[in-house]
Amino acid sequence: MPIREAHTSWSGSLEQGVGTVVLTSSGIGSYEVSFPKRAAESAEGATSPEELIAAAHTSCYAMQFSALLGAAGGVDIHLEVGAKVHLEPDPDGGFHIPRIELTVDGSAQGVAQAEFHKIAEEAKRSCPVSKALSGTQIELIVV
Repeated sequence: MPIREAHTSWSGSLEQGVGTVVLTSSGIGSYEVSFPKRAAESAEGATSPEELIAAAHTSCYAMQFSALLGAAGGVDIHLEVGAKVHLEPDPDGGFHIPRIELTVDGSAQGVAQAEFHKIAEEAKRSCPVSKALSGTQIELIVV
């Protein structure tokens, strides 16, 4: 399987510095990051590690869930997946991500509601990004 890469250049202190994240493998973009914007309620046009984790998690989960639904005989699969990544002060110092709220709303013809929920949980357990984030509580909300 391929290896994907990103790169960040950072200049300055945590509070006054700024960084640029480059999506190296795809070459599709670069994004500014800064701690003040990361810690603010409004992102002010800048991304953050938490937003990038949310993007990685939602896309990976959608792919895994659709694969499992298809294997269960589901067709005409439609999924809307969202993630809220919580950044909080760590009692041991610094910050940590104690949990992620993963929300999925969707349908698959040929898959009953109870089976849909069961497969949703299996997708959470087997999604590679979920596995990578196993030290963080990942709360799944199936709508």
